[in-house]
Amino acid sequence: MRKYAIIILAIIMSGTLLLTGCNNKETAPVVSWVVMEEGLSKVDSTLGQGATCGTDDFVEVHYTGWLWEADENGVLGKGNQFDSSVERGTPIAFPLGMSMVIPGWDKGLVGMNVGGKRSLLIEPAMGYGPAGRPPVIPANATLFFDVELVSLPKVDIEILEEGDGAIAELGDKVSMNYTGWLWENGEKGTQFDSSTNTGRPFQFTLGAGQVIAGWDRGIEGMKIGQKTRLIIPSVMGYGARGSGGRIPPNATLCFDVELVSIEGK
Repeated sequence: MRKYAIIILAIIMSGTLLLTGCNNKETAPVVSWVVMEEGLSKVDSTLGQGATCGTDDFVEVHYTGWLWEADENGVLGKGNQFDSSVERGTPIAFPLGMSMVIPGWDKGLVGMNVGGKRSLLIEPAMGYGPAGRPPVIPANATLFFDVELVSLPKVDIEILEEGDGAIAELGDKVSMNYTGWLWENGEKGTQFDSSTNTGRPFQFTLGAGQVIAGWDRGIEGMKIGQKTRLIIPSVMGYGARGSGGRIPPNATLCFDVELVSIEGK
């Protein structure tokens, strides 16, 4: 597990969604908005039948975003489209509740079911505020998003050996021993990395985005001395890009990890 290969979600870190200009204007149909909280309203067009999204779930989402602005007649509706994962053909994935996206997304996806589609009306305080995202999102812009909850990826966690020490929490600096394999046909395949090759545990800050999402999710709650097997879906690993030639695109991963120590605990 190396730092140069473990940063994911670069396009949405710190609330920044990938922005691409588009000049298509469209007036949205009249809808009955449901206020989720001040500055954030929703309309559910399709109620999904899958699992329900919680406040801290890892999500995979398709979306299209427009400015919400008045037309030449002063009627508010969808204005310039500025981004769309649908047009790129690839959903984005990120954890909720970690400020990796704008607040309107962190809060606006909660309660959706997998397969559901929702429109979000996001006022500036829940979006990009007075700074905007030049050049396509002006200061104090209200935003309109159509979102679809594609999946709620999970890490499959198997405790191999119980620990009896302190518990790893978000923000802790942890030291881990690990070995990683490709997970192929329900079993370990090619080994691609191991801390035993370096002779020392691997250190990182839990929940700080320094490792793949599957590690941040799977290691939280472990006790010092605990050994755990993590089966990590591709979207919580290295995704469609893979890593360094050793991890192919869209690979499911298996890690056997041991929590060696927690700084200060």
